[in-house]
Amino acid sequence: MKRSYYIYNNGMLKRQDNSIAFVDENGEKRYIPIETVNEIYVMSEMDFNTNLINYLSQYGVVIHFFNYYSFYTGTFQPREKLVSGNLLVNQVNHYTDNEKRLDIAKRFIDGASFNIYRNLRYYNGRGKDVQIYMDKIEELRKQIPKSKSIQELMGYEGNIRKIYYESWNILIDQDINFEKRVKNPPDNMINTLISYVNTLVYTK
Repeated sequence: MKRSYYIYNNGMLKRQDNSIAFVDENGEKRYIPIETVNEIYVMSEMDFNTNLINYLSQYGVVIHFFNYYSFYTGTFQPREKLVSGNLLVNQVNHYTDNEKRLDIAKRFIDGASFNIYRNLRYYNGRGKDVQIYMDKIEELRKQIPKSKSIQELMGYEGNIRKIYYESWNILIDQDINFEKRVKNPPDNMINTLISYVNTLVYTK
């Protein structure tokens, strides 16, 4: 079964026979069978050459790169995995058509906000009193289908997430004093965790 590999140590990636070899700064070598690799997350300083890139491309292996602060930098994606020309044309058509673009955006936000509401409902039924947050989010969710612009929709999304994050002081059994999302840089362990998970999710 193929899986994702995460590399946190500095070193070098290279092809060796029919495997990927990772050599760390101390010269210790570890082998990764190419057949087991779906994607690689490089979270450190890494040296590699085009021989490795060509080898990974043959097997459709994707590599994601992150900087020193674990922020997503970019992705190497083999040619075979790129979207077709027809799909790209349709994506552009939907982006330039405001009505279609807004409809798709509403679906995304509706789905995301429903998952937020469902998560609160789960904890509310298990002794965490977050009903007041659920009620506020439910009222905002009713406005999503009525949105007339992307900007208005983003406003509802932002308010929903703000309310959701405010509830985390109740959901998490630690003294975190988490009230709002702070990104640059994250100001506590929860914001740091969210930033890290988001960078992983955005590569998918």
